[in-house]
Amino acid sequence: MPFFVIPFPQIDPVLVEFGPFAIRWYALAYITGLLLGWRLAIALVSRDHLWGTREHPDRLAIDDLLVYMAFGIVIGGRLGQVVFYDLEYFSNHPAEIFAVWHGGMAFHGGFIGALLAMSFLSWHRKVPLLYLFDIAAIVAPIGIFFGRIANFINGELWGRPTDVPWAMIFPRADDLPRHPSQLYEAGLEGLLIFVIIGFIAMKGGLKRSGLLAGLFGILYALARSFAELYRDPDPLTEALPCSFTMGMVLSLPMALVGLWLVIRSFRAEAKNP
Repeated sequence: MPFFVIPFPQIDPVLVEFGPFAIRWYALAYITGLLLGWRLAIALVSRDHLWGTREHPDRLAIDDLLVYMAFGIVIGGRLGQVVFYDLEYFSNHPAEIFAVWHGGMAFHGGFIGALLAMSFLSWHRKVPLLYLFDIAAIVAPIGIFFGRIANFINGELWGRPTDVPWAMIFPRADDLPRHPSQLYEAGLEGLLIFVIIGFIAMKGGLKRSGLLAGLFGILYALARSFAELYRDPDPLTEALPCSFTMGMVLSLPMALVGLWLVIRSFRAEAKNP
């Protein structure tokens, strides 16, 4: 046991209430991530020098992207939670599928939903799909960061028991000091990936089609798999044999596709310098 434990900040998950209506930190995190990502995407497409000779989407396409991504992330994230993690429970309580205010959004489901949304926008607006993927790779860590902070405020997705000095006791778990794994994920999956991909974008990464999208897949898979070592998996829905977790398994395809995109981007540049 540690000599001391950092008290968990008891923050009301509801930010503001107006009678029967409530604004929750969880919803605010999604809205903030989408709006900041949208503004950053507009700034990216307005700077032609970042793209070199490569064409890129216009402002109208980015406006549409905001709407499509909002639907894709929310619907995909909720369905991902249902299918990947808790199918038996939601099969017995189908009405709970729509109760998103109770929490329960799977990143990998939201990721798939976002991919489908961008694919539809690409077809509808005749915008090359990899252009949208590369933009999303830069702005997605913003939403991930705020989402993990919301997980922390809700006191959910806590870490494994530990004796590190910064351990916290999460009231919804038990009285054991635990890793604040939500903050680890916010730092790794959000801030760190944002800094790395943003730096590469400023150094010419957007000139190589698919490079940033591939890097995001690889970096997220690595960051998530590392964070899973400190996150306490649900023994029924997340824990797998040999110390693997569902988060690790779902991250593997992201890493493989990301690696393929990175190799493809360099091969394309070698053919067309």
